[in-house]
Amino acid sequence: QVQFVESGGGLVQAGGSLRLSCTASGFTFSSYDMSWYRQAPGKARQFVARIGKQGETTTYGDSVKERFTISRDNGKNTVYLQMNSLKPDDTAVYYCKASMMAYWGQGTQVTVSS
Repeated sequence: QVQFVESGGGLVQAGGSLRLSCTASGFTFSSYDMSWYRQAPGKARQFVARIGKQGETTTYGDSVKERFTISRDNGKNTVYLQMNSLKPDDTAVYYCKASMMAYWGQGTQVTVSS
């Protein structure tokens, strides 16, 4: 079955960095665009970034442009999110998702202290 396992979250001070990973299984990873989303307490899930099947294109949400970088390794079925210059507003549970699939992983918590 389709599974996503996110990792790499944690507690970091404002201005710090984290690198999230999401390892997928149960489908042909290289055939799908991959995205990261996040959900803060009491808020709707928000788009963060998307990457094309071979990493040829990337798209970012306005609030993370020029601070976050999405990448992928199709040989490892893994998508990454490098997060720099973190702000308290980045505090959320981060999830990865394959395009056109309704499956979600358990997410990884990112907490940014001021």
